[in-house]
Amino acid sequence: MSHKTIKFVYVLYLALAYVSLTGCSKSPSQLDQVLQREEIRVVTHDGPATYYVDKDGETGLEFELANQFAIRLGVKLSLIVVNNSTEVSELIKNGQADIAAGGISQPFISDAPMIYGPGYQWVTRQIIYRTSHWRPTSLDDIYPSQLHIADGTVPLSTLEKLKEKSPSFSWVIHPDKDNNELLKMVENGEVLYAVAFSNDVILTRGSYPEIRPAFNLTGPEPLAWAIKNTEDHSLLKEIQKFHGKITKEGKLADLVERFYGPKGFFDYVDSRTFIDKYRKTLPGLRPYFKRSGDKNGIDWRLLAALSYQESHWNKNAQSRTGVRGLMMLTQPTAKQVGVKNRLDPEQSIEGGAKYLKLLRKRIPERIKEPERTWFALAAYNVGFGHLEDARILTQRDGGDPDVWEEVKLRLPLLSKRKWYKKTRHGYARGYEPVKFVKKIRKYYNVLVQLTQQNREPPTQLVNSVIIDSPSL
Repeated sequence: MSHKTIKFVYVLYLALAYVSLTGCSKSPSQLDQVLQREEIRVVTHDGPATYYVDKDGETGLEFELANQFAIRLGVKLSLIVVNNSTEVSELIKNGQADIAAGGISQPFISDAPMIYGPGYQWVTRQIIYRTSHWRPTSLDDIYPSQLHIADGTVPLSTLEKLKEKSPSFSWVIHPDKDNNELLKMVENGEVLYAVAFSNDVILTRGSYPEIRPAFNLTGPEPLAWAIKNTEDHSLLKEIQKFHGKITKEGKLADLVERFYGPKGFFDYVDSRTFIDKYRKTLPGLRPYFKRSGDKNGIDWRLLAALSYQESHWNKNAQSRTGVRGLMMLTQPTAKQVGVKNRLDPEQSIEGGAKYLKLLRKRIPERIKEPERTWFALAAYNVGFGHLEDARILTQRDGGDPDVWEEVKLRLPLLSKRKWYKKTRHGYARGYEPVKFVKKIRKYYNVLVQLTQQNREPPTQLVNSVIIDSPSL
């Protein structure tokens, strides 16, 4: 046998051995594939409750959860953004994504193509109407109008069952629109009735003050992540561990509070007034807010929200204590930031931006955003000294002085002698900065939503939440 023949037989033997071994070896699990790829592919869709561009990039409850999960696994997050929940599901079923994190409701019956992780938020599908129309109490009341639905919001099987009970009921599916767009159409009177998830209604009602939930189309359903349903549950188990951990540690609750805020009452008059002024007054002031925002490294919408809270964008505003102008500056503060005429809109906005920037710098460096901004806004209202007193009281009380949610509980104590006599700066109306920050966060969130609808380019933002909650 020649040398070449021996070499050929040896190579053939190795090739056959390799095929035999690889054919018998077990294919890597879903989790192993993610770890080997060093990338987790998560599919979601745009929306205030899922994903949007903010704070120099991407944010949203689903995005933040997915990012934390990727960090836990030690892999890169690869986000795939599609148009609606239907497309989210399709990418999972086709194996083009590992996890669906698009605010998907977990069915109570088995969904063969997909399997779900733990429910982390409960929502209902609601019928939404405009206050200028009478409120329907059932599907029969909607006739002769039709119900407008974003693709993927309500399963076709559910709609068909509802029609069996209400034969006059009919609907229109919008494959190119999401829940937020349909809510806007109801707000503008373009359609009479639409379906939306209750969490989307909470997050957009400040922008659309005329909309109301009429009744629940479905009962409460849990939102959950979904993966492709196979015999391999390795990735599912890791998802379950992750959600169990962040729930136990309170991180999930913190994220929900961050994006939804405390459950306050819905102030219709305030929201309606704000939207009117947004359309009529803000356009003339917007260039000043943008210029000062860019100059001082502050999102112009945050400055506009601060100004609205202070003066309702009234350049001639004046309080009983003598503070004046759009940003309601005191004379000493105006002098400190170089403002000669507090009633001049451009000077006032620039002065307010400079002052907020100075306050931000005084906050300890270890405090990160968005806490840093909430503290700076509180100091803008009550003074830096009183803010520090409240932080000291928080620490003495066993709380975390670097967390706004902890400090805001102690600020009102500054108005009680038992507590303020122990502080350096004494009495303060400590409940006012709490309300002050709460309202600015609301106005800011509404401005973000409204400008995003107009394709506002992302700038330096601060994560925020809207505090309003719809009620049936």
